[in-house]
Amino acid sequence: MHRWRDVWRRGMVAIIGGQSLTSFARDRVVVERLAPFESHILGEARTIDVFLPRGYARDSTQRYPILYANDGQDMETIELRVMLDSLQRTGAMAPVIVVTIHATERMQDYGIAGIPNAQGRGARADRYSQFLLEELMPAIERRFRVAAGPAHAAAMGWSLGGLSVFDLAWRHPERIGAVGVFSGAFWWRTDDTDAKTKQSSRIMHRRVRETRSNPALRLWLETGLQDEQADRDGDGVIDSIQDTEELITELTRLGFRRGSNVVHLTVQGGHNLPTWRRILPEFLVWAFPRS
Repeated sequence: MHRWRDVWRRGMVAIIGGQSLTSFARDRVVVERLAPFESHILGEARTIDVFLPRGYARDSTQRYPILYANDGQDMETIELRVMLDSLQRTGAMAPVIVVTIHATERMQDYGIAGIPNAQGRGARADRYSQFLLEELMPAIERRFRVAAGPAHAAAMGWSLGGLSVFDLAWRHPERIGAVGVFSGAFWWRTDDTDAKTKQSSRIMHRRVRETRSNPALRLWLETGLQDEQADRDGDGVIDSIQDTEELITELTRLGFRRGSNVVHLTVQGGHNLPTWRRILPEFLVWAFPRS
């Protein structure tokens, strides 16, 4: 189950130990920062980093699956380049292009399109998703060798960024086929009056419940046992885990199958980068298995 841990460790030892440094320098994951990306939809420029897989420059004909990630400003902290390089070099995951979008006003950009929460946050979520779908993704597909179709496209994010990509994929499964959500903000709601309304007004649960067809998606959801301490209904389960589990209940009513096209991984750790960094390889190997 955890084969990736062994191969990743071996890869990290090889890198740190200085083995084959010449070949490593010639053939490794490379990060390309695009010129400031001007968005007419958002009315601002965004910082975009593109992680090109090992061997990308060597073969000008091969096309690659792609992963879009929110909170791109965090990727240096979690050492994403080193992680991708090690997982790809040791064969734990397939080569993939990763596009990371740096956040500016994440409390307004991330959320659920068209439905701000009880505090009015997420007001730009619809425009942010339009920016991704209509401006960024087409530009990336023109410039880089991206494999076509949703089966080759995934998105990921943590906290509000995870809620954002879940909503994006849910509404556009023709563009995104797989999603990774780390400590997702599925508590996002329209009414904070009391515990009952907090529970009943969760936006993503309602959106899933009101969906009539089963989107062709693969969903990978992570929560940490120490994500928070809040337990609004006093059932002994922290809200982040309860919100995720109850979202999965709605998904199974639509035909999703736990362990197949929806996975929920509960881990030791909290709502923080060290936890997400530690568990991220699990998602990468799941989303992009080596064929």
